[in-house]
Amino acid sequence: MDGAHQLSGQAGHDHAPFVHEALYYRGDGDFLTGTVRFVRAALAMGDSVLVAVPEPRLSLLRSELADVDGAVRYVNMAEAGRNPNRILPWVLRAFLEEQSPRRVSIIGEPIYVGRSAEEIAPCVQHEALINVAFSGIDATILCPYDVAALADIVPYAEGTHPVVIEDGGRRASVGYTEPHTVVATLNRPLPEPRRVDAVLDFDAEGLAGVRRLIGKHADDAGLAERSVDLQLAVTEVGTNAVTHAGARAGATLRLWREADRVVCEVRGAGEIVDIMAGRIVPAPDSPRGRGLLIANRLCDLVQTYTMPAGTITRLHMRL
Repeated sequence: MDGAHQLSGQAGHDHAPFVHEALYYRGDGDFLTGTVRFVRAALAMGDSVLVAVPEPRLSLLRSELADVDGAVRYVNMAEAGRNPNRILPWVLRAFLEEQSPRRVSIIGEPIYVGRSAEEIAPCVQHEALINVAFSGIDATILCPYDVAALADIVPYAEGTHPVVIEDGGRRASVGYTEPHTVVATLNRPLPEPRRVDAVLDFDAEGLAGVRRLIGKHADDAGLAERSVDLQLAVTEVGTNAVTHAGARAGATLRLWREADRVVCEVRGAGEIVDIMAGRIVPAPDSPRGRGLLIANRLCDLVQTYTMPAGTITRLHMRL
């Protein structure tokens, strides 16, 4: 490591109030060394501890920490965070608020082997937005990265974590980037599908037609009981598209099916300017901010591309 970037002190607890670190590991042994040390140090300080990683590493770590099993919350990231946009509001912030006023230490592995290509950008944006959502909060989040299997992800890890733990040492990131810049860089046009099965132009009075078309499309695809969830999610996004765009209130719905999922796309006028939209639960008295949040809660993946000319939102639901 470059000595100019080395940091001293116990991992995770000497840069209060908020510490966001990437843990680079190569193999299960490396993973366990870094994460077990982190958990035991956090428990010794009296922190509430959450571990959100995918299997099989979740079970490996739980077995290694069997003597403190009741003191640690375990969550399978591949389930709770299958939509990366869910992680911040319903995994990380939910644990923080539940444990308040106790300090929290969290291990979260959002990018892992098995993530699809289209999930990577939302994951990286999520990592950047952690720095916004936890700014000023007395907490530590450690994010493991399998750098042996995911070497191409390392630049993203450097860009979203101020501190990196590697080979037993800690150093300042060589490429940490301001969160707004990370989100903007990954705000990219979405690739066109191979085919589109149905198209519907609609306005506020046409939302009932949107629900009917989605219901038929979902039922034909075999989505079964999740059809209602998809109808609600798309209706929420469609409502945003036709109510927050001023005079340009028309929107377009496109539907198609892929091998393992149903995809619904809403195109409408209006730009999303709040980078936290859909990732933070609004105050109970807030009249806005729930449409995209509901879609993130219900869908397996939500992609957005937003620009001054309008916003495209794609909602994926696995079969």
